[in-house]
Amino acid sequence: MFSDFRPVFKILLRFLVLYVLLVLGYQLYLNLYKGAGLDPASEWVARQTIFVQNLLDYPSQLVPGKPAQETSWFWVSGRYVSRMVEGCNAVSVMILFVAFVIAFRGKWLTTAVFIFLGIIVIHILNIARIALLAIALLRFPESEEILHGVIFPAVIYGVVLLLWILWVNKFSLHAKKQ
Repeated sequence: MFSDFRPVFKILLRFLVLYVLLVLGYQLYLNLYKGAGLDPASEWVARQTIFVQNLLDYPSQLVPGKPAQETSWFWVSGRYVSRMVEGCNAVSVMILFVAFVIAFRGKWLTTAVFIFLGIIVIHILNIARIALLAIALLRFPESEEILHGVIFPAVIYGVVLLLWILWVNKFSLHAKKQ
């Protein structure tokens, strides 16, 4: 009976080991910036978000918090609308994406290219998500809970799910050959 589920257990084990290692590595990275304001990855995402909002004709600026706060505030059209924290940078989503893709192995080059392109898609989508969320909060502040807690997370996780489905069905070693 165990042998019937051996492939599933191998995939789960690969996923769990890689996920834990990547999360631990990311936590070590975050610890380097503890109490020093936003970490560089989050700051980079925030600056790109401000750029997009300004491109969309919503004059925006990022106001850093005190270093111990580890946050920055988005001001759009002269009003505070939201703040940037480490969790907004989508690195955790990227870690989940990478661990899943590697768990469902594929050819080395195909896997590397898919992960690279997938991370780019997630990153661009995340910047658009944060920018549009800030703009939406400017116009509909009463909808913060549904926008921040449901709609925008559903979009990013939905795209990650579609990328996983594409990976498993078209590129992984488990894909059915046509």
